[in-house]
Amino acid sequence: MGRLEGKVAIITGGNSGIGAKAAEMFAKEGAKVVISARREAQLLEVENKIRENGGEAMSVTCDISKPEQCSALVEKTVERFGTVDILVNNAGVLDSGLEAVEKVSDQTIDYLIDINTKGTMYVTRECAKIMLSKKSGSIVNVASVAGYCGNGGAAYVASKAAVIGLTKNIAMRSASSNVRCNVVCPGTVVTPMTMNLKKDELDADMFSAMSKHADNSLPPCMPEEVANVLLFLASDESSAVTGQVMVVDHGADL
Repeated sequence: MGRLEGKVAIITGGNSGIGAKAAEMFAKEGAKVVISARREAQLLEVENKIRENGGEAMSVTCDISKPEQCSALVEKTVERFGTVDILVNNAGVLDSGLEAVEKVSDQTIDYLIDINTKGTMYVTRECAKIMLSKKSGSIVNVASVAGYCGNGGAAYVASKAAVIGLTKNIAMRSASSNVRCNVVCPGTVVTPMTMNLKKDELDADMFSAMSKHADNSLPPCMPEEVANVLLFLASDESSAVTGQVMVVDHGADL
């Protein structure tokens, strides 16, 4: 207990799955937690659960593909809690079809890049201004093993690989200012987003290509397993760690 005592943390995509678990863990460790997502009702459920367990939390509806909403998220956080110490860029979306590059639609490309890549940059831009000015902060991005290994739809892989590159760029630029940035790349995680994929909608060629590189014998991750890694990277226990890519997948992609 107390690993994040006195810290203020923004967690995007905090309404379910990894984000909700991270919010609960961070609050138990003493952080003031701000959770954001597009669906208000789910956010309020997480916020109320944190409060019932003695934590401090605030929910802010935000579509991270809209830069003005990202600015408002950070402004509301500073108005309420005074600063931002930790940012977890967890909000993201999957494509429903694992579309290969020769088949991917403009709509899919725009949808995934707007949220997964541009949205991550929009929120980070606002938080980085605060962290760099006070020379302190930890940014933890949630990408995907798909962005690390290439095993996914073309647009999704591109959107998450960009987050890995962004992480290294931020870490390099900010190391002298004591602002750290790391990225976690989960494998398959049991969340509503991943469990709602329908096999009959997947690109058969891409699914076949991916299956040749894995036999699915190793277990998927649970949200709390990924959240534990986020907690470590957000805390001072990882004070010497920056610019690193951490794959969390039970070894499935080795």
